[in-house]
Amino acid sequence: MAHVVTAFLRHGGRILLTRRSDEVGSYPGTWAGVSGYLEGDPADAVADARRELKEEVGVTDATLACAGHPLSITEGDREWTVHPFLFDVRDRDIVTNEELAEVAWAHPTAILERETVPELWATYRHVAPTVDTVREDETHGSAWISLRALEVLRDAAAEAESWEVVVSFARRLRDARPSMTAVVNRVNRVMAAADGNIETLRRRAETAIDDAVVADEAAAMEAARLLRNRKFDRVATLSRSGTVLAALEEATAAVLVGESRPGAEGISVAAEVATHGIDTTLTTDAALPGLVGDGDCDAVLVGADAVLSSGAVVNKVGSFPVALAAHRADVPVFAVCARDKIRGDDEFVGEEGESLYDGEAPVRTQNPLFEVVPTDLVTGVVTEDGVLESGDVTAVADEHATLATWDDTVGERRRGEEPKR
Repeated sequence: MAHVVTAFLRHGGRILLTRRSDEVGSYPGTWAGVSGYLEGDPADAVADARRELKEEVGVTDATLACAGHPLSITEGDREWTVHPFLFDVRDRDIVTNEELAEVAWAHPTAILERETVPELWATYRHVAPTVDTVREDETHGSAWISLRALEVLRDAAAEAESWEVVVSFARRLRDARPSMTAVVNRVNRVMAAADGNIETLRRRAETAIDDAVVADEAAAMEAARLLRNRKFDRVATLSRSGTVLAALEEATAAVLVGESRPGAEGISVAAEVATHGIDTTLTTDAALPGLVGDGDCDAVLVGADAVLSSGAVVNKVGSFPVALAAHRADVPVFAVCARDKIRGDDEFVGEEGESLYDGEAPVRTQNPLFEVVPTDLVTGVVTEDGVLESGDVTAVADEHATLATWDDTVGERRRGEEPKR
């Protein structure tokens, strides 16, 4: 039985689809991922996937997001095993070779509308994000995770045979990470606009994914512009926010990064910033407030897992003492995020990390992953619309509270009542 690899490249919420040219021996003219025959050990199929990415589209720096279980495919007298992979890339720049006649960055649901190699949708589904992806991810920020939630909702709508199935998925996604407001708001927005129609929901989810990518990128550029205009030469940060990371790389100010335990994601942030030629210093969580308080930075820039309707910011534990130290040293503190991270209420929803103690003594532990930075310690919330004042935050919160009522409308329809408007 022949073994092949199929690699899907993802940027934002879209994947790269390729149309095979007449130069290939099988399925010319059909759409596929980046694929080729396995030349090495099936246990190391990812090496063949990376080889194909380099040869067919000139990509050498993709980040592996998922290695799916192999699937067996039979068509007529042909039988082969496909090893599927999903890679994330930072941009959509590719250089194709003669094996490809055409390429398109498309939502994966386009697979269902095109002539493809056998079982391409099933192959994609082996690496597509799931509710567990949203629930269990402990590495990425909430902007990244919210995109995955929208992808799950989009893909579920493409396969669902009833509105009730989609509603069930939406509720599971909304409740998977209640501390991450972008997940809740973005799912709510799609469901509120779908009006009970599955096809409308799928289209709305696709639009929401594209809009979210633009909003996150715009918020990062607004933050970078703020850093440059205020001439902040050295910026402190902690935890991992893709939006903050993009802002720091664009602004190129020197960076002081806290390691951000318990996940220690600050270490990878420091490494990524440094690869862009930016002066980068990594320090411990315990030392970061003291360094900020001693004037070792001009500003503090953090992400936000949520912004409460009062303007207070919810972020990784350790943010509060850094903000306190900055306040004492008269150092401004900015949170940067898309508007979708503003909650419709003033409730703090946290998450607890692993137990700190596994001994036999009767010791209780507290290991919160998030905490609240009060409004008076936050200089401003930088979004795609610029820096929001407290009144602006409240107005956005009211909008998001309204979006959350879609579930009430579902219940009214089930009871045969006229939905309230």
